[in-house]
Amino acid sequence: MPVNDVRFDLSSCVADLCVGIGRYRGTVLLADVVSTSSAVGATRSRKSKTELLAELIRAAEPGDIDVLVAWLSGETLQGRLGIGWRTLSAARAGSADSATWTVSAVDDILTDLAGTSGAGSVARRKELLTRLMSRATAAEQEFLVRLLTGEIRHGALEGVMTDAIAKAAGLPLAVVRRAFMLSGRLPATASAAILGGEEALARFRLEVGRPVRPMLASPAASLADAHAALGPDVSVEYKLDGARIQVHRHGDDVSIYTRTLNEITERVPELVELVRALPCYSVVLDGETLALTDSGRPRPFQETMSRFGASSERELLLQPYFFDCIHLDGVDLLDEPLSSRLQALDRAAPGHRIPSLLRPDLAETEAHLDDALAGGHEGIMIKALDSVYAAGRRGKSWQKVKPEHTLDLIVLGAEWGYGRRTGYLSNLHLGARDPDGGAPIMVGKTFKGLTDELLRWQTDEFPKHERDRDDHTVYLRPAIVVEVELDGVQVSSRYPGKVALRFARVLRYRPDKSPSEADTLDAVLNLLP
Repeated sequence: MPVNDVRFDLSSCVADLCVGIGRYRGTVLLADVVSTSSAVGATRSRKSKTELLAELIRAAEPGDIDVLVAWLSGETLQGRLGIGWRTLSAARAGSADSATWTVSAVDDILTDLAGTSGAGSVARRKELLTRLMSRATAAEQEFLVRLLTGEIRHGALEGVMTDAIAKAAGLPLAVVRRAFMLSGRLPATASAAILGGEEALARFRLEVGRPVRPMLASPAASLADAHAALGPDVSVEYKLDGARIQVHRHGDDVSIYTRTLNEITERVPELVELVRALPCYSVVLDGETLALTDSGRPRPFQETMSRFGASSERELLLQPYFFDCIHLDGVDLLDEPLSSRLQALDRAAPGHRIPSLLRPDLAETEAHLDDALAGGHEGIMIKALDSVYAAGRRGKSWQKVKPEHTLDLIVLGAEWGYGRRTGYLSNLHLGARDPDGGAPIMVGKTFKGLTDELLRWQTDEFPKHERDRDDHTVYLRPAIVVEVELDGVQVSSRYPGKVALRFARVLRYRPDKSPSEADTLDAVLNLLP
């Protein structure tokens, strides 16, 4: 029965798939992964996605678990292999009639591909890809192309996969979430959960030098609402227009990471020097960094981000502002309340605390917001003092207050301009993240706020992420996040999200954010009157 048929019987599909997996219990085939991916993509039910994924994980050999979890999360264990769609298409000269590839054998080929470089590497990589594709069925080939080009879109992102790991292992979800929070790697978390249970997951600890996924904030409807919801015991801090950093120090060893956990230590020597001088031995700090003008005002966000690629610290100096401390001198503080973590922060980084107030009343909070805006910053953060550090989660205990509505959306495509913009990619197609892990959902378009510089950049950059095109539009893989300002949203049948953005305009692109960090459709719907 076709997947897009409204009569698609998911329960029958789950049953048939489980029987099929059972035939190969102990030796999972690539075909099993393809079948599971198709079934997961055919339903919007989070529960059904979880059951399908959990069954496949249970069926895997110990050595295949991490591979399966990586693939079904849209990644390979080897990372990006630098193989384009055209190269993969050229390797698809024919297809096999029956499925024979095992998961481990395919992973071995991907490992060989990742390790092939130097003289003769082009021919060797072509040979490996041809061998892989020639023995794959048509359905397996299609899956491999999507996997190797980052196009797996069946709705099994981190949240759903974490649920599936917990179900497959028969463990509490909170235990699995915490292990993932500390390891930062779903495949490793899955292997530990299935093979070692709760005892193995408990071995994942905060390790100085290994980044932890940052805690995130939710947008507040208004300052008054946030203040009322969180009560009087709060910290109110400036929301800086900078780049998120996570700083690790152990003795003289310092590592600095972005919000996406990319290491930038070698690019920011002035921050390394500052952190080495802090009055502590080991510490993990969360904060922001930004470049300042001579008058002390923040430079544009794009200038701060460009500094991460500067060849010399003298090109544009960065200033750090810390707002959290999750480890200090051998003591982990993740589970301590924010009030205790702020005390540790004052001990570890005196003089580098982000401007903040403790337990202000509403009038004082409003004045702090006015001061932040007057200083050129985005707004304020209001945080409950009893909140623990929920790494990687966007909870209600941290709320951000900004004077204008802004959303981080995914660029789905761009239309060719006309008139003065002829020859440039202009009108953006904007999508929100599907909260159930599916493909981004289109919620509007905009061509406003695009400077000549941005138009030139878009026209050069977007084709690098091209998925398809027609005479009018270049359609993109979900890869680029843009921050837009808007007056609000309204109900509309024009777009798949059933809403439309009102007077949306581009503020800036967010190279520090991945599509998995974009705002969800729920966040857009929350702006409805």
